[in-house]
Amino acid sequence: MQKNIVVSLILFFLTCGIYGVFWKVSLVDEINAIDPQEDDLGGWMVVLLTLLTCGIYGLFWEYKAAKPLAKVNGGSDNGVLFIVLSIFSFGLVNFCIMQNDLNCYYANR
Repeated sequence: MQKNIVVSLILFFLTCGIYGVFWKVSLVDEINAIDPQEDDLGGWMVVLLTLLTCGIYGLFWEYKAAKPLAKVNGGSDNGVLFIVLSIFSFGLVNFCIMQNDLNCYYANR
């Protein structure tokens, strides 16, 4: 399902980041649905592991999520970009890029 990125950003800021948790769960589940792998974890499990590992699993997941997005859209693999943006506290930009890739996938489907 396509999501409006601007509305998602507004909700993120209005809820002081709480909407970001639900947005990440949604991104994880949608990426798993478009390119299922046998070792994929659900959205809530990814959030839990990210919390338990102090963000390290989140970096791993974002790097890993770039591959199916590149495959379905025929674009470039943004894995390294996602890690660099997260390290410099621009993880919200990753959500926007991932959501844009998913929106493009749904529009072309």
